[in-house]
Amino acid sequence: MPGSASGGINFVEPLVFERGRGGRSGSSAPPLDVPAVDPKALFGDACRDEAPRLPEVSEPEAFRHYVRLSQWNFAIDSNMYPLGSCTMKYNPKVNEWAARLPGFAGIHPYAPERMVQGALELMFRLERGLAEVCGMDHVTLQPAAGAQGELTGLMMIRAWHQAQGRSPKKVLIPETAHGTNPASCALNGLTAVPFPAGDHGIVVAEQLAQHIDDDVAAIMLTNPNTVGLFESELPTIAAMLHDKGALVYGDGANLNALMGRARPGDLGIDVMQFNLHKTFTTPHGGGGPGCGPVGYKATLAPFAPCPRVVQREDGAYALDYDMPDSVGRLRSFNGNFGMMVRAYAYLREMGAEGLKGATDLAVLNANYLRVRLGELWKVAYDQLCMHEVIISDKHLRETGVTTMDVAKRLCDYGFHAPTVYFPLVVKGAMLIEPTETETPNELERFVAAMAAISEEAATDPEMVKTAPHLTRLRRLDETKAARHPVLRWTPKAD
Repeated sequence: MPGSASGGINFVEPLVFERGRGGRSGSSAPPLDVPAVDPKALFGDACRDEAPRLPEVSEPEAFRHYVRLSQWNFAIDSNMYPLGSCTMKYNPKVNEWAARLPGFAGIHPYAPERMVQGALELMFRLERGLAEVCGMDHVTLQPAAGAQGELTGLMMIRAWHQAQGRSPKKVLIPETAHGTNPASCALNGLTAVPFPAGDHGIVVAEQLAQHIDDDVAAIMLTNPNTVGLFESELPTIAAMLHDKGALVYGDGANLNALMGRARPGDLGIDVMQFNLHKTFTTPHGGGGPGCGPVGYKATLAPFAPCPRVVQREDGAYALDYDMPDSVGRLRSFNGNFGMMVRAYAYLREMGAEGLKGATDLAVLNANYLRVRLGELWKVAYDQLCMHEVIISDKHLRETGVTTMDVAKRLCDYGFHAPTVYFPLVVKGAMLIEPTETETPNELERFVAAMAAISEEAATDPEMVKTAPHLTRLRRLDETKAARHPVLRWTPKAD
């Protein structure tokens, strides 16, 4: 650990993009052996008059540039990434190997069904595997991300109500739900109705009753919720909604704390999305590609996205478009297939006992940190948690050190920062999720780093306030970076 290191790194030479020199190249193309063609004859006005001013570099220079960029980035492959409510855990490399098999990676999206039977079978089997895990009757793999899965679930709920001649507008959302829920409501023409959770961080059925009326279309619950607690009154809540003709949407973002131990469908949930990047180890971040399957009960099957993968009587697999009440196609083609391969490989590799073991370790690790960090830090809900735990900066407030300062200083100790200032119900929150992939040794390293930062805040607060000190870049103007991003390289003028 860096301890009290305070100086930045002094580079002998500025690391800049302008490394190229005219005439350098990383390729060795053979001489042209066909008649030359005027590019303007092919591309017309779209053809450049001059070549783009890109750096001319050798192969070693190009390769070193991208390797250097990868080393400057923080990665789960190098250090712990305790980003609460986002589950940034290690992805087994066998999943990557499976997704790169030529028979999967080389499939053209317009290939006829008879030529992609293996891919269709994998999708068919993955749907049924996910349905078993979550206790649903069916699953669609089409949504491109968890947020689109959320949108899809509400589209199906709205279509179900309309088929019965009803058009309720309200969706109840507790303050401990996932942050994207209100946006999904708005895009469906529904009104998000927030309400507070109980004093112990979960929804209390008795307090919820006053919000349920005939204009409620659904409730959206994240379980475990965003304060890391299990919604123990969910079966009662689901029965209350169903009695009023409403449905229950379950946000499956935190399924990694339930799989193998509890099934959302058995708790009364009618439809839910999966976040494959959180629970089933497909890549997370960078804008995609993602995959947000949706599981649903049989009552919602007519309204599911189309096409769906079916198995014919002769055993062959096909795409079924005969769904007149479907909410329609959600995206081009049939989903991000590479993510499906990774998730299927994970399911087959782990098996039922492996999935249960992953859940047990995720919950055990979170509670270990709850107890160990609670020796110094304020734990927001000091009770048995699920996959993540919330602490706050309460004991540091006299020092002037804030949650953001702690997050920045953690970078110096080799850890990515946890989620900060979320959920909003906890002032100065740090939402920490260790996941099942971290060992007790790594958890102790994290506890020691947090203890050291706490001591620094008391004895040398400026050290923490001016962190990070050992990263490639120091503390940035994040407001300016968000409002005036630099998204492209521009060559210097001659």
